[in-house]
Order: sequence, then structure tokens, then C-alpha cells
Amino acid sequence: GRKAPKEGKISYADFVWFLLSEEDKKTQTSIEYWFRCMDLDGDGVLSMYELEYFYEEQCQKMESMAIEPLPFEDCLCQMLDLVKPQCDGKITLHDLKKCKQANLFFDTFINLDKYLDHEQKDPFSVLRVGENEGQELSDWEKYAAEEYAILVAEEAATEQWNDGYDAELNTLETDVVNDKTYVMDKRSYMDMASEESQVDIEEYDYEDDFE
Repeated sequence: GRKAPKEGKISYADFVWFLLSEEDKKTQTSIEYWFRCMDLDGDGVLSMYELEYFYEEQCQKMESMAIEPLPFEDCLCQMLDLVKPQCDGKITLHDLKKCKQANLFFDTFINLDKYLDHEQKDPFSVLRVGENEGQELSDWEKYAAEEYAILVAEEAATEQWNDGYDAELNTLETDVVNDKTYVMDKRSYMDMASEESQVDIEEYDYEDDFE
């Protein structure tokens, strides 16, 4: 809707833009989105103070996970080598769009899970990204495919569970029917055949026994 969201909440449209920007940080819109988030003073550049501000929170999260964080100075050197800003000590929106690896930059300061994933990958794979850029799926397409696969797996598991539950009920019903049939087929106790008795009942004198 067009209604202004309540304080502390975002609208559906805002959430969609957030999700698109979060899952694919290589697009122009996403780069602009996260640049505005990190540009705390709104001066159009990301200063070393702003980068340290966001990295401190990442360090706190890593320490809570018993992971030793990289010192900010070392991290800063890596990011400056990655972006190669035109002006020393200041990263502009143009610098990030030009470097083609803005996703690595933003994940380092904003998304810890993705940052750790990048750290565990083959370092030379980053250099091959540009070579296969036109051939491989975008990060958003990969995310959508993974979520779709999870959805299909969950639906299949639910159907399998329902089928198993129905089969179990059918088995119970069959057992009841078979049990009833078995009971109907049973002969009365008095009708059951027994071994031929050695005593001649007709010759047995009942009155003598009861006297």
C-alpha cells in the first residue's frame, strides 16, 4: 500500500527492496542502497570512521562465536586494495560501482555470515568472477533457486508424511477388518474337535457318582 509505515516498521515494498539489495549486492540499486546505509553523516563518502563503526559490530559477533576477528587495520588495507578509491581514505559511490566487487565490501561490514563464507572460499575464485560474469547466475537467481529447492523439499516431505499417515490408518482399518473376519471364522469352543475319548459316556453311571 501507499500508507506510511509505522515507526519501527517497514512496508512490504520496502521489505522487497531490502531483500533484493541484501541477496544481490552487485546490482547498481543494491550498491546505492547500502552506500546510503553506511554513509552515516550523509556527506557522500565512506570515511574510515564509518567503516570502523560497522566493523566493530562484526568483531563483537565474531568474538561471541569464539572467532578471532581480523584487526581493523588489516581489514581496512584489504578493502582499500579491493575498491582502489580515487581519493585516499575516502570511498565514494563511484568507487564501489567501478570496483565490481562491492558485494565483498558490503558483506565485510554488514553481513557476518556472508563475510565468513567469503573468507572460506578459494581466494583465486574472486579473480575468476569477472571472467565468467556473463555466464554464471546472479546472486539473486542463486538465492531464488535455493529457496525454491527448499520449498519443494518441504512440500515433498509434507506429502510423504501425509501419505505415510494415511497408509498407517489404512493398515489399522485392514487389521480391524481382518480381526473381525478372523473372529467370524472361529468355531465355538464347544464345536471344536477333540481327541476321541477313551471313556464310553453311555456306559457311565451318573447316578452312582452323585449318590
